[in-house]
Amino acid sequence: MRVLVTPRGFDPRARVYLEDQGFEVRQPDLNNTDPAPDMLPDLLGDVDAWILGSTFVRHDLMARFPRLKVLARRGVGFEQIDHLAAARLGKVVTIAAGGNSASVADHTIGLMLAVAKRLATFPLALRAGDWTYRIGEELTGSTVGIIGLGRIGRCVAHRLAGFDVRILATDIAADDGFAAAHKVARVDLGTLLRESDFVTLHAPLDASTAHLIDRIALAQMKPGAILVNTARGGLVNEWDLYEAIISGHVAGAGLDVFEAEKNPAASQAANALIGLERVVATPHTAAATDGGLARTNLIAARAVVDILTGRSPPADCIVADGRAALEVC
Repeated sequence: MRVLVTPRGFDPRARVYLEDQGFEVRQPDLNNTDPAPDMLPDLLGDVDAWILGSTFVRHDLMARFPRLKVLARRGVGFEQIDHLAAARLGKVVTIAAGGNSASVADHTIGLMLAVAKRLATFPLALRAGDWTYRIGEELTGSTVGIIGLGRIGRCVAHRLAGFDVRILATDIAADDGFAAAHKVARVDLGTLLRESDFVTLHAPLDASTAHLIDRIALAQMKPGAILVNTARGGLVNEWDLYEAIISGHVAGAGLDVFEAEKNPAASQAANALIGLERVVATPHTAAATDGGLARTNLIAARAVVDILTGRSPPADCIVADGRAALEVC
């Protein structure tokens, strides 16, 4: 059986694991990019599984390749894959659940501190000969609002324990046991926005969460609060955020993700935000650590092996499972 591997940073350990299980690995040289759409027909023609990065995968593409049984996302977001169509076509879609949680949580705390302490501003000023100090804010003793208390949100809450903060959280799926054990107060979104000094986003992007943070939500935020987004760019209306920072209502933002990643028409808003002194921006790199990539690569590889040998990966790794539909056919 053949496995196509296209994400950047797929390390030798994961490849060796696949080969040791008897799989042929096809890993084209893509010059550190995802494959272009016109390359996919040639790449997918005779493979049984595909370990992928951020490539968009729609019904028409999957329907052309009945041999392709598994789409294993090296990461945790899956909005770029039509998982409902995959299930109807008898395919399985998986994610690397938990593999990059620590990496993203570390990055989240880093962005909070970088914005609050103005760490991105000082190097530029010093290189220009400006030794003027600027007054920052403290994370210690503040109130932090976590929107999305899933795997990454919980990791962030763990890390915040040492900062003596008050933690508020809102989430679709309540985890009252975790909240009680870690002194997290579950509140509605409006309360979280009004009372938090830092608001950090860890929600999935779908129709219900698109532009969750817009002009109305930003107006509800506590004056001088800081917004951090290491989840998905589409959760935030970026022009609204730009205006909120320019006005001074929002003190700043730490952004690892931008809507322009999936929608080039949004690049103007992204560039406007990146140009602000009180914005610390990174290029969707929160999960990109040696440890995080090694874990997610291996989780994706194990999911492929499990499914193609008749087993099942951990339940939280399965996004769509079309094997039952295939048996009916």
